[in-house]
Amino acid sequence: MNGNFNNNNFTSTFPVVFNLLLINVIFLGATWFLKMKFGIDLNEILGLHFILAEKFHFYQFFTYMFMHAGFNHIFFNMFAVYMFGRIFEMVWGGKKFLFYYLFAGIGAAIVQQIVWYIDYTVAIQHIGDVAQALNSIRTEGANILSQGLNYTDKYLGNLNILLNNTTSVGASGAVFGILLAFGYMFPQEKLFLFFIPIPIPARIFVIGYGVLELFLGVASFSGDNVAHFAHLGGLLFGLFLLWFWKWRGRLFNRQM
Repeated sequence: MNGNFNNNNFTSTFPVVFNLLLINVIFLGATWFLKMKFGIDLNEILGLHFILAEKFHFYQFFTYMFMHAGFNHIFFNMFAVYMFGRIFEMVWGGKKFLFYYLFAGIGAAIVQQIVWYIDYTVAIQHIGDVAQALNSIRTEGANILSQGLNYTDKYLGNLNILLNNTTSVGASGAVFGILLAFGYMFPQEKLFLFFIPIPIPARIFVIGYGVLELFLGVASFSGDNVAHFAHLGGLLFGLFLLWFWKWRGRLFNRQM
């Protein structure tokens, strides 16, 4: 791959990448300003909520990917958009790249909703099981009843968090789609990580990153508030679209 990104004006050469960076930065600035000035949390309005929550709106499938939790969050996402997005805007053109970016981002939101719904149904099932057990052992003692009620309260608390306080924000799902596309289309290109000074083939990097995200999502470590399955959703939906374009013979051109 040859491309000298310094010979042309960035804004006019890569308008989609430039505008994605600009929009995300503007939304972060607006989030900070509205929070400090008026106490309005824009992430609560535009971030993705569970589909059964009162705060959920369908536009959040789109808007959540332009919201971020802070500087570090937006920096790494936008750095990836800048580094890899320019390549695909050059190869695919702006329209096709933007379509892919949004497709992966919305796909990530869909997968996150599925994971939340599974958590929700599991909690509902546990509550039903406890209620049934309590009904059958009600006469066996207040201690057992108290333990059962505490157990039920735990899952009711989890349901309350899921329905009212769970929010997902960030462009990570779309970014993971871009990373997948790079590994899929340029598998032998070498990538350098900040903390590993050894070149890694793009395909190995993407596969390894995907396995790590799957492990972290399944492990669900305490205190980990990263939407790992949304990242995997970006990979999955990106892969579907790449396969479709390859089947149509349009993977390396500007046609969709």
